[in-house]
Amino acid sequence: MTQSGRFQRRDILRGGIAFGGALGLQACAPTVAPLSGLPAPRMGRPPLVPMRLTPDQLIDVKCCIRPFRAAGPNLSTEQVGDTLVVQNYGHGGSGWSLSWGSGELAVGKAMTVLPTEVAVIGCGIVGLTAAVMAQRAGLKVTIYARDFLPRTRSFRARGSFTPDSRVSLAQPAGPEFAAVWEQMARFSWKAFRAYLGVAGEPVVFHDSYNLSDTPMVRRERTIDPSIHDSYATTGLPQQSAEFGEYSHLIHDIVPQGQPLSADENPFGTAYASRTSQMHFNFASYGEVMLAEFFGRGGKFERRELHSPGDVTSLKEKVVIHSTGYAARDLWQDRTIIPVRGQTGWLVPQPEANYSIRYKNGMAMSKSDGIVVMNFDTGLGDMQGVGNSMELPDRDDALAAMAAMAPLFARPGSRS
Repeated sequence: MTQSGRFQRRDILRGGIAFGGALGLQACAPTVAPLSGLPAPRMGRPPLVPMRLTPDQLIDVKCCIRPFRAAGPNLSTEQVGDTLVVQNYGHGGSGWSLSWGSGELAVGKAMTVLPTEVAVIGCGIVGLTAAVMAQRAGLKVTIYARDFLPRTRSFRARGSFTPDSRVSLAQPAGPEFAAVWEQMARFSWKAFRAYLGVAGEPVVFHDSYNLSDTPMVRRERTIDPSIHDSYATTGLPQQSAEFGEYSHLIHDIVPQGQPLSADENPFGTAYASRTSQMHFNFASYGEVMLAEFFGRGGKFERRELHSPGDVTSLKEKVVIHSTGYAARDLWQDRTIIPVRGQTGWLVPQPEANYSIRYKNGMAMSKSDGIVVMNFDTGLGDMQGVGNSMELPDRDDALAAMAAMAPLFARPGSRS
């Protein structure tokens, strides 16, 4: 299909406001065919259990700081005294999604000097995954960190597959980063699929609905010439169009959204699309990963490092450094830009097994609770950029819930 034909048919519209940018926006014309070109099967309106999006259900509010680097994750190597350090940090909002792919790259670089043991600094999802991959490569591994995975910033995230969520800025990362990103994303996608069907459901798919009362339109990510500043002039991105977009490189393996007809839309909105979204249940996923790590003889030592030179005090002479946002201080990497994110957690409702995105709100049902997020649709990817405040804001979570609650009181909705 030509570029002009794609826009004329308006069936596959990729935009940054759907589920963290990993999903697409679709105009809801029911006669449009999906990406494959085959007729879209009509499934009818599925029976959905309404989500209880009420203040009494809010049991926790968490804040995380995404470790964003304009050039993309630091995947380099450097020698510090007699120690080879393999860098593996700075994944922005894509740490969970790219953890296996970046771990593959990090372990591959560590293996070039033929070590028998390695140290991993950091026990967030990126560090723990790299540690398990090193074990699978036959290495003895010790993790040095302040906390186990459940107490890290990784457990304050949303936890869905969003591999290009603020992972780089297009210009500083350069065109060569796209191939590295694709390699990591494809490897991670395959690795996560190995956990489908595992007891405790550490990785699952469910239906995700993007809903609107007005026609959905593609948001062109072109630089606004009226904004004269940029990352190059200020050290911070100034508009969403500066961020890199790479998800189109894996459209052949990741489900894409499809528009719904009125008969298929269970929410009564004028426009809707549905896709299958992968997400991670933190508690069970963390338990599976830690069980493998310790089952393979892994060791954990609670230790805080304060400067790059501290790595030379470790007995291992190959180190994979995966401290995320903490690398800003530990490695004195001032290229790391904080991007604040907040999640509200509601009482688990396993029977409401789906996700929604409507107006400024997002709600995703997981085994450990319904996670809600509030998006400033005007800011787009600029939301939270440069903000390192980790204090929770309950009112922000309540605002997201208030935006979505009318979906379950609409005359046209069904349960």
